This record gives sequence, C-alpha cells and structure tokens, in this order.
Amino acid sequence: MLTTGKALKVAITVNEGARYHGASAYSSILDFLFYRGVSGATVLRGIAGFGADHHLHAASMVEVSDKLPIRIEFVETREKVNELLGKLEEMAGSGLIEVQETTVAKAPTSSKATRVTPEHLKMEGKGRLMRIYVGESDRWQDKPLHEALVQAMRANDIAGVTVYKGVLGYGAHRRAHKEKPQHLSKDASIMLSVVDTEEKLQAFLPVIEQMVQEGLVVLSDVDIVKYSWRPAELETSEG
Repeated sequence: MLTTGKALKVAITVNEGARYHGASAYSSILDFLFYRGVSGATVLRGIAGFGADHHLHAASMVEVSDKLPIRIEFVETREKVNELLGKLEEMAGSGLIEVQETTVAKAPTSSKATRVTPEHLKMEGKGRLMRIYVGESDRWQDKPLHEALVQAMRANDIAGVTVYKGVLGYGAHRRAHKEKPQHLSKDASIMLSVVDTEEKLQAFLPVIEQMVQEGLVVLSDVDIVKYSWRPAELETSEG
C-alpha cells in the first residue's frame, strides 16, 4: 500500500496504435496495473510528437494518427515497481519507460473509506421550507435565473432543491401566463422548493436577495419526517 515518503514515479510511453496480444498496448498495461494492485494510474494522450523513427505525428480535425503518443503514469513503492518492471518492459514493446525518484506528500485513500456524510443529510425533526417564485425568462448573468439559483444552492451546500414549471398563473403585473398545447410560453411561472435547516436558509438569503430582482420568496415551518439518500456508486450502477 502506497504511503507518504519516498517512492518511484513510472511513465510508460507507447504509440496509440501499439498492440499487445491483440488489444491496445496502453489499455493492456492499465489493466495489468489495476489487477496487480497499483494504487492508481493515469493515461494521457498526446496531440503531437515523434519517437525513435523520428517521424513527426500530429492530430488534426481531418485525420487522427494512430502513431500519437500515449503516456501511462503511476506512483508506487520501489518494491512494487521492481516487481512489475519486467512485465511492463515486455508490454511496452518498442515504447519508452521512465523511472524517477519522487516523494509522496499525501497518499491516496479510498473514497469509500473516507466518505463523510454531510451534516444536512442527517436532518430530522423541525426544518424550514423555502419557496422562490420567479419567471422563466428571468436571467442572472446571461443564464436562466432558476438554473443559476440551483447552482448557487449546490455551491452553498443546501440540502436539495426541486424546480417546478407552472402551467397557469399570474404575478405582480397581473398578466396571465398559460402554457398552451401548441405554444410553449417563455415566461411561465417557475417555483423552486427547498427544505433545509433554519440556519442554512437564513445564511443563504443574502445570495437570493442579490440574484432575485423581481419575484417572491416565502418561508414556512415544516416537520422533516424522512430525509434519505443513496451513495453515489449505487446511483451509477443503477444508471
């Protein structure tokens, strides 16, 4: 297991079109590193370069050369590198392998082991419901206001928000807005519904006051009965 301290950085450069046992050399090398327990590896694709044949290769909009360089980099202990080096030399073929001394200032850790549940995901009991009413055509810095508000809430660690589009309604100007089957209104009512703690929503109010020039913001007391979530890896697997 890789820890802080002295280590070796290995860089393997092969042509994108290089093969190993019928598969691309760089993907075969990456698979080998993965299944041999290497802490992590990165594949970088070059856009231009030349190698031992001294022929210049470059990517263009019209043609992509299979001679472009692919670089696989990883950092491991000296013992682990010595264990893998012989096989890597075989797999790299005519490619280049570099090994250099390095120092690991912070060792990688598993995201599963270090996942910390944000405090707002444990909410229960009393909370606050915020509803923000704006128009679909309202803008903030050249983007739809409701989209900008969602991004701002996410950046400020608000627990969650749902955006609803109205099909009929009117506001302060008393103009009726209606969504018709053959004509989609560009100024329908938009409602953003947010539930979080009193402290979090109060702290976010100055941001709303800055972004919402015309609209309605209301706050209500709510009882949070259940607030659950699924780990990101489960959402991805079910995707």
